[in-house]
Formats: sequence, structure tokens, C-alpha cells
Amino acid sequence: MLKKISSKEKKELLKQLQEQFNFSGKLDYNFFVNQDKKIFIFNKNLDIDFSKIRVNSLGLYFANTENELRLSIEGSQLIGPHSRKNIFEIEDKQLQEWMHGRDIETENEFEGFVLIKNKDDFYGTGKYKDGKILNFIPKERRLKN
Repeated sequence: MLKKISSKEKKELLKQLQEQFNFSGKLDYNFFVNQDKKIFIFNKNLDIDFSKIRVNSLGLYFANTENELRLSIEGSQLIGPHSRKNIFEIEDKQLQEWMHGRDIETENEFEGFVLIKNKDDFYGTGKYKDGKILNFIPKERRLKN
């Protein structure tokens, strides 16, 4: 069941985005979280009383907060252009590897989750660990050979 995120929780979420990615944009949406700790966003003008219906997801999947804040591909595309930190720019060849679900080796050092960028586009987030950026693209969204 979806639960609306309080304004206090939304401020905390925005604070996390600012700390991790130096995000300075605005997210003028309603935020909801389900029992799996997935955050969904949708238009502020849409007002739904979830006490009368059972819904597990609605709108755009933005992030998962199970252990740490991990943005979805669409979440990275929303905040990426307004972020200035923990952005890993990859070449076309690395992008192909990334979209096939493979980790990327790097000599750069990052802390935690990193936005993956190629040219002007963002392709999700990966977690930096031991010289690699670990891939979190869901299997069903990966490119097939």
C-alpha cells in the first residue's frame, strides 16, 4: 500500500540528494512510498485517498530507500542535470557495457552512489566500491546481446 511522504520526510530526502549529489533543483511532485521502500512520484494536482484503495505503485518509480537512497534510471534523469557531485561520465563503449548490466572499473574515487552520465544523458546510478561502479540496472531493463 502506498503512503504519502510527509513534508518532513521530503525535506530529509532532498537533504540526502543535496549531500550525495549536490542537487540544487526543485522536485515539485507528490512523493509516496510503498512497503518495499520504493518511492514513487506524480503530479501534485492529483489527489487520491489511498485509504479506500489498495495500490502498490503509481506514477514514476523514483528511488529505493531500503538501505541507502538509490535512484532509479528515471530518478537519475530528473536530478542529474541539477547535480554537481558524484557524477561519473562514461564513453560510448562503457555505456554499452553498463546497459548490458556489467560493472565499470574506474580509477576515480567516489563515495556511495554515483550518477552515470554519457554526453547529456543519465543512465541510472551505481555504487562505487573498490575501484568499480556496481551496476543496479534491473535485469528486465538491460540490453540483450
